[in-house]
Amino acid sequence: MKITTAYLCALLLIGLPVLAHAGPKGSAKADIRQLETDFNAAYFANDLDKYFAFYSDDAILWFPEGRSGIPAYKKEWTEFIKSGGQIQSGALSDMHIRFSPQGDAAIASYLLHLKTQQADKKVLDEVYQESDVWFKAAGGWRIAHVHYSPALPPKK
Repeated sequence: MKITTAYLCALLLIGLPVLAHAGPKGSAKADIRQLETDFNAAYFANDLDKYFAFYSDDAILWFPEGRSGIPAYKKEWTEFIKSGGQIQSGALSDMHIRFSPQGDAAIASYLLHLKTQQADKKVLDEVYQESDVWFKAAGGWRIAHVHYSPALPPKK
């Protein structure tokens, strides 16, 4: 009986800290999923003010053309929209969300299917792989890092 009690006490002492750092539960995951939905809806609607409000001011962005920051990306994307370019439609799929042990950082990765009209009216139909890193601070969740690259075509 004493040995069983000792084992139970040891399990509690070891297990409680692990459980305390198990990361956020379902509601935080739902929050990030909703933020991703809202973030991408603003992108699909070409609503630049709403879209850029999701980013932290010092976010790092990796695009196919290379690394960028918010000021350069905002300038580039605004010029694209003003030139007649636009997102015609978009859809997310295969979303995976992970959290840091402390629950103050989240990574959302997914496939992004886009139809984009270029300034010359040519429409591109493409699929991208995107990973967004969200940091939680006093102002709420903000995107601190994005990696965005073309998805390989499915294997036949």
